[in-house]
Amino acid sequence: MNNLTQPWYRELSRYHWFVLIVASLGWLFDTLDQQLFTFARKPAITELVRTSPDALPDPKIVDKYGANATSVFLLGWATGGLAFGILGDRIGRAKTMVWTILVYSAFTGLSALSRNVYDFAAYRFLTGLGVGGEFAVGVALVAEVMPDRARPHALGLLQALSAVGNISAALVGVFFTELEAANVVEQGWGWRWMFVVGTGPALLALVIRRRLKEPERWQAAAHEGAVTRQLGSFAELFGDPRWRRNALAGMALAFAGVVGLWGIGFFSPDLQRSIFRTTFEAQGMSQAEINQQLGRWTALSLVLQNLGGFFGIYAYSRITHYVGRKPAFAVSFVAALASTMMVFWFMDDFYDILWMIPLMGFCQLSLFGGYAIYFPELFPTRLRSTGTSFCYNVGRFVAALGPFTLGYLTSEVFTKAHGFTELPMRYAGVTMCGVFLIGLVALPFLPETRGQPLPE
Repeated sequence: MNNLTQPWYRELSRYHWFVLIVASLGWLFDTLDQQLFTFARKPAITELVRTSPDALPDPKIVDKYGANATSVFLLGWATGGLAFGILGDRIGRAKTMVWTILVYSAFTGLSALSRNVYDFAAYRFLTGLGVGGEFAVGVALVAEVMPDRARPHALGLLQALSAVGNISAALVGVFFTELEAANVVEQGWGWRWMFVVGTGPALLALVIRRRLKEPERWQAAAHEGAVTRQLGSFAELFGDPRWRRNALAGMALAFAGVVGLWGIGFFSPDLQRSIFRTTFEAQGMSQAEINQQLGRWTALSLVLQNLGGFFGIYAYSRITHYVGRKPAFAVSFVAALASTMMVFWFMDDFYDILWMIPLMGFCQLSLFGGYAIYFPELFPTRLRSTGTSFCYNVGRFVAALGPFTLGYLTSEVFTKAHGFTELPMRYAGVTMCGVFLIGLVALPFLPETRGQPLPE
């Protein structure tokens, strides 16, 4: 069997597999810490703004502070992505990955010590620094180590496995929700223990430090850079028209997906909590029972959303192999727009979660499979981590307005005072779905890279 007909994974050596596993675990644990926040956000804010143990805060206030904390998290994500992206090009992929994992693990754990919404948001910002940096160095590392034919498949697998981290976070969340309901964990403290679990990934940094080598491509570029051109230079990234166009259009591409996921999609558990709380109250449940039921349905929703996302990312990596990167992106943006609007406008029943949520996850997260495969193909080795990080993270500075906007629309615009009788988050979510169109507008300005080697 020749190299063109044998499965891509047959081309991988033991070291190739080691790199793929380590990079995938780094990103998997990164997404675990991200999703612990999504699961714990509403219980944490509810507890931190509560004025007395028996008093429930105004849901609009909880939604507002929850959206603001998410925006702060995205700002930290963007800041860390830029800083660690440059470091990844300058000091190496492996060294930088160690630091990103230590940062996001440490500050996820410290989030458990929050006393009010302000230090909670501060810990979220600091966690975001590490979260933002890990992706760019991880995909640059895998892209540079893998054989050319195996590269898109390996990167698609790396991104697909991030769904395992998201699902693990949901399972951790429901575990502590159940312990809290059984009074094994003090009432209102389950979310704190979730963040303590988030310190675990720091152990992976020890493995990376001992065994992972810098890619030969990067070593060659570092040697050349010492003589001629600087690695990780924004001046060079924007000084060359080709790399500048790729960076700016790539940023717009990522902006659409990030706002769609973090500004809309990951707020679907908050929507369903609002929908189902009324149902449980009508059934005469106690507050503890309601919290337990909401925790269970939130966990199920996140699991289904990320199961759908796993297959969506895998589907993108397969489709792009045949039709190219840009057509696959176009299909994904249209599908993400339609499925997200459907969830926010029509979800009204427990059974809707079972099919609407995984469908939305499939469509939305397929875009992120595209980012992992496509962004490293847009830049040369000396700028790969910087360029990838710019695309994936600078958009988050603007994307941080997404959760803030959702919170503002929910609490200030689509309210009963303005004549809206339905849940405000329905109107807010549907309104914001227009962001996916920005990704479609950006596509014509980007090159098609299917079947081409990495630029040098």
